[in-house]
Amino acid sequence: MRVFVTGATGFVGSTVVNQLLSAGHKVLGLARSEASAQKLIEAGAEVHLGSLTDIESLKSGALQTDGIIHTGFIHDFSRFAESCEIDRNAILTMGEAIAGTGKPFIITSGLALLSTGRLLTEQDEVTPENSKSPRKASEEAAKSVAQMGVNVSVMRLPPSVHDAGDHGFVPILINLAREKGEAAYLGDGQNKWPAVHRLDAAVLYQLALEKNAPWAVYHAVGEQGIPFADIASTIGENLNLPIVSKTTEEAAEYFGWFNYFGTINTPASGEQTKQILGWQPTHIGLIEDMNSGAYFAQ
Repeated sequence: MRVFVTGATGFVGSTVVNQLLSAGHKVLGLARSEASAQKLIEAGAEVHLGSLTDIESLKSGALQTDGIIHTGFIHDFSRFAESCEIDRNAILTMGEAIAGTGKPFIITSGLALLSTGRLLTEQDEVTPENSKSPRKASEEAAKSVAQMGVNVSVMRLPPSVHDAGDHGFVPILINLAREKGEAAYLGDGQNKWPAVHRLDAAVLYQLALEKNAPWAVYHAVGEQGIPFADIASTIGENLNLPIVSKTTEEAAEYFGWFNYFGTINTPASGEQTKQILGWQPTHIGLIEDMNSGAYFAQ
């Protein structure tokens, strides 16, 4: 299968590209710079120049391939709502382009959209009542595309997709601890984050693509719920900083714009995903990965 991959040189997308190539698929990767294009060539993929805001490039990439894996997202939290709307438009654009073709279309969402405190499953839907995050735009767009007859699957990623080279939420927490001089958590620290190793997540994207379900929600969950106190303790121990509990008000001051994610409680199951796709995570967990050295090398 020849697959159009957005975000093809990103932290998750680059590993998806490698996984697809190793499984015998061909990849057409979206690149918005010559540097990104060179990375794709070196990986063995084809290059498609464009961006998530270039509508024509998205249409063209979708039309000339056998399926789409959309991992691209503009990670600029200073204009997060705008980035989410760009993602909505990108999904709708590619979906409209392949309507009626039977091609698989895998879009990326996040488990952090839902913070119910109970174990989330693939049956949980993102609604205006249970999610105030602008990121829900991705799943709203996916539902719209599914109504066009496109075989859409939603891949929900945990707050931590971890591995060497991670530049996501855990590095943000590490930088916060360095800045504040302490590693903090809310209350008893028992709010939970699910996690997955990015190599395990890449395999799941491949399996979802090959399954080509008419509509499916998958949870890329390697670990159902790591207490946030354990994450903060690992940071404090590696940086030799105090590990402290914060009240709600203190946590808001400590985490700043990151407070939603730092205090979110979103344990999640991926059991249905495992059963349907035969997926089994095999790589190390988040705490072991953090203690392996790469996260604190700088």
